[in-house]
Amino acid sequence: MSTLPPCPACNSVYTYEDGTQLVCPECAHEWSASDSEAAGDDVKVIKDSVGNVLQDGDTITVIKDLKIKGSSLVVKVGTKVKGIRLVDGDHDIDCRIDGIGAMKLKSEFVRKV
Repeated sequence: MSTLPPCPACNSVYTYEDGTQLVCPECAHEWSASDSEAAGDDVKVIKDSVGNVLQDGDTITVIKDLKIKGSSLVVKVGTKVKGIRLVDGDHDIDCRIDGIGAMKLKSEFVRKV
């Protein structure tokens, strides 16, 4: 049995090799065999200000006073945030801060507890 990866376009398992290319007979999608090997390396690692790897559900503390746009509120140094969620984008942390509400933070301004 073949150990070729499924088609990235339609997830068909009936892929075959044609020289250096992989081909899907169902949707006619062609891709490089080296692309499929490198596709597993797309995992983005998000680190805090001191280099600790962050994961969903971690507890973090804020290391700098952060002004909130459009408000007079400030997230103070040492504010503890529980149960973070990592997201893609400029602000990589989605969280809820007591007394302020839902916020997005940059990982460079936090430290893992």
